[in-house]
Amino acid sequence: MTPEGKMLLNIVILGFGFMFMFTAFQTCGNIEQTVIKSFNSTEFHGSGYTSMAIIYGVFSASNLIAPSVVTVIGPQLSMFFSGLLYSGYIAMFIYPYTWSFYTASVLVGVGAAVLWTAQGNVLAINSTDNTIGRNSGIFWALLQFSLFFGNLYIYFSWHGHVHITDKDRQTVFISLTVISLVGCFLFFLIRKPDRQPSPSEVTESLLQAESIESVERWVWFGVFVLLLIFVTREMLLLSTSIGYTGLELTFYSGVYGTCIGAMTGFGKDAKSLIGISGIFIGIGEILGGGVFGMLNKSQRFGRNPVVLLGLVTHFVAFYLIFLNIASDAPLAPEAGTDQQAYITPSVAVAMLCSFLLGLGDSCFNTQLLSIIGLMFRENSAPAFAVFKFIQSITAALAFFYSNYLLLHWQLLILVVAGFLGSMSFFVADWFAESARRQSDYDSI
Repeated sequence: MTPEGKMLLNIVILGFGFMFMFTAFQTCGNIEQTVIKSFNSTEFHGSGYTSMAIIYGVFSASNLIAPSVVTVIGPQLSMFFSGLLYSGYIAMFIYPYTWSFYTASVLVGVGAAVLWTAQGNVLAINSTDNTIGRNSGIFWALLQFSLFFGNLYIYFSWHGHVHITDKDRQTVFISLTVISLVGCFLFFLIRKPDRQPSPSEVTESLLQAESIESVERWVWFGVFVLLLIFVTREMLLLSTSIGYTGLELTFYSGVYGTCIGAMTGFGKDAKSLIGISGIFIGIGEILGGGVFGMLNKSQRFGRNPVVLLGLVTHFVAFYLIFLNIASDAPLAPEAGTDQQAYITPSVAVAMLCSFLLGLGDSCFNTQLLSIIGLMFRENSAPAFAVFKFIQSITAALAFFYSNYLLLHWQLLILVVAGFLGSMSFFVADWFAESARRQSDYDSI
């Protein structure tokens, strides 16, 4: 197999590993608030929104040490052990306790930082300037297939169920735990690419060799490098865009599904519609990842039109959600809400919004992965750690305020953040393209 073929195969294996893991985890996140409301136990007092806020809060803090962990044990083992923590969180729902629920949330936050830093590192070292856009799209599309398979399973499992029983819950989460573990073991199929290592990769290998005697020193060195990248002009500009992806991640992966399940106007199958909503989000994600990444369209026409498309699709989705979903839906009890918004509740409109949320999210994320991988190739691990650091902070903030804010206030926050994030991305991309053209000119 050629070196290019081996690198492409590594990207595909990486995508399949994440697809299995997040078939389990994203499905878990999509349904957990609904599941928690239906627990037949007076001893459990957890909140799905609070759990996710803890996960993303710890996630953000752990990104300070994640690059050093990846350097010391390597990206492959980093992803495997992090995946085990994800599997443990999912398994906790089989027999849940409040203490285990929040403890697992903390552990997943740590694992998530290491997992996504390692993923960014694997993506960067298996890509070139010409393939980073394609590889980002392939990975993103495979990852988002997780929304399709997991939520399809939820739909058929819960179809016609007004109340989620303990047996329903246990069956679902045992299956999701097994699926997550399959993804963990797929990471062992990734092989080192056959190409000349960059100076930063040589440095990382030297750090790895000395790590047993000087782990603490290199942890602080990794934090220092991460902070240096964070304060660069390009990363500061991108931080607004990255922050927006954290806010809308919270909305489509947790809040919107809960809103749909709470709408009694959708009929007795409202809870099973959570699964269908997730499928339409996944279709939008896969379409966006395929068109703008795998087919490499973004490289031909530039990144800005793709981000603009993402902004427009999100704004349309937010307006339709405002018209279709009752404002108290995020905070409704298990019995749901009888309130209506401005139109008669429509399942078709709700599913269209799910698709638009997924499509817009893929537009933003594929372009952010591409531009960060291109601009920070020599320091890919800390750069992707900064990306996840910013994203997880805003996601944690969004999950926190989702416990208290009505839907229309959450939508207003998303509209403002989306506009500001898009404008800052346009400026950052202009600087990136100017630097690339100058580099090409200097090389003549």
